Amino acid sequence: MRPSSTMSLAAWRGRVKEWHQITREPGLTVLLVLESIMIFLVVPLTAMGVLPSTVLATLFLVLVLTILAVTWHSPVAAIAVFIAVLLSPFGTLLWREDPSPATQWLSAGGRMLAIVALSIVVARVVFGPGRVTLHRVQGAIVLYLNFALFFFIIYRLMEVLVPDAFSNLPHSGSEYGSGAALLYFSFSTLTTLGYGDITPVHPLARSLANLEGVIGQLYPATLLARLVSLEIVHRRQP
Repeated sequence: MRPSSTMSLAAWRGRVKEWHQITREPGLTVLLVLESIMIFLVVPLTAMGVLPSTVLATLFLVLVLTILAVTWHSPVAAIAVFIAVLLSPFGTLLWREDPSPATQWLSAGGRMLAIVALSIVVARVVFGPGRVTLHRVQGAIVLYLNFALFFFIIYRLMEVLVPDAFSNLPHSGSEYGSGAALLYFSFSTLTTLGYGDITPVHPLARSLANLEGVIGQLYPATLLARLVSLEIVHRRQP
């Protein structure tokens, strides 16, 4: 390769890296806005029949594109998200044609893979060295929401594979649907609200609910300690 070509490639890489540094933290803000709208507005309204299901699908597509924009600088995370984008709809289509544990695992596995890849990238930004910024705090909230989404996917998988794993859970296709109800249950467990209207009955479901409750308690304390230590280090710097 000629020296001029090498310099041009290095300059291009430098511009890309600079662009990513500029857009990385604002990308966390966009993720927070999209996830909040999807979780707290679109999902319940779709379950009630107020919004068509295409709205949720479109918002999910925008969310996936945003995730790719945030994770693309990490090849492993970007590849994981790309695989997840392929697995999730493919598994869903297969499950509709042939409802079986294997196809359900395939669909749920794709969604969990995307959340795990995104969470790892966001955690590096949130807990990494540097000054505490508003975008970093917003990324911490995204990570907290991802915990609830991750367990929600597991609960949905259990609902299909293990009948009656939860009591007082609306049946799929009924008013409000089991999906929105399990999302509500996941957040109630993570925040340890525990209203008691939906109860895990299966031993594994109870164990997962306990684990989510422990994470919901430990994560804010760990996050606060890390952010305080980062701010102290930043203020001590000349």
